Amino acid sequence: WRRMDLKEKQNKPFYSRNGELSAIIINAVKSGLLIPYKNDSVSTRMSKADFLNELKPPEEGGELTEEEKSMGFGEVDQNDPFADAFAAEEELAVVAEYPGREFSILEIREDMFFDRNRSRMYYDIQAITIFLPSDPNDPSRSLETPLASFRYKDLVEVFRSMPKEAVWYNVMNSAEHRNFAEAFELRLFSSNLIKFANPEDERISEIYDKSRRDGILASQKLEHDMVEFENELWEF
Repeated sequence: WRRMDLKEKQNKPFYSRNGELSAIIINAVKSGLLIPYKNDSVSTRMSKADFLNELKPPEEGGELTEEEKSMGFGEVDQNDPFADAFAAEEELAVVAEYPGREFSILEIREDMFFDRNRSRMYYDIQAITIFLPSDPNDPSRSLETPLASFRYKDLVEVFRSMPKEAVWYNVMNSAEHRNFAEAFELRLFSSNLIKFANPEDERISEIYDKSRRDGILASQKLEHDMVEFENELWEF
């Protein structure tokens, strides 16, 4: 499992203004082009209604008290010339949701295997999960919150069907933009290893839990070990 932050410099091509990877995925679900799942095992579907509900920020302020109601708060006078404006404002409040750009954290679940016929390692992405990043100023968002998971093969089909929208933006050469599907295939993204298959299903930060620094160093060492393992395969 890998954590991909779209705000990182290397990942900015996936995060161009009005062409964010997360926004493309969310809009594809709204359009009925993509099926969301409840977790990265992609075995249990999430209904479109539940998905849209997850996009809504938590309500602030709660319901009015009886004293506030008796004072007339929350009521709209239909004879008021601004009544329509108040009604429109309430309508917007109902459909309020986090903008797609807020979802800048992704988790990638993939298999790594050695193809002995071609004598090389391959990474086979299985699923991608979108997370709402944490907000230290919002108690309800003190932790990163998963929105939904998506089957990678479904994402590839959606990306390829949207050549003008799902664009990996080439900063160095505007004539060499690529489709998101191709960018993932070429592994043009930056990510941090956060978990590998283990009996306890623990993350690296949980296994090496003495300090945050230990978890980061362990993740980097595992990355180096995988590269070294692949290099040593050529010696046999």
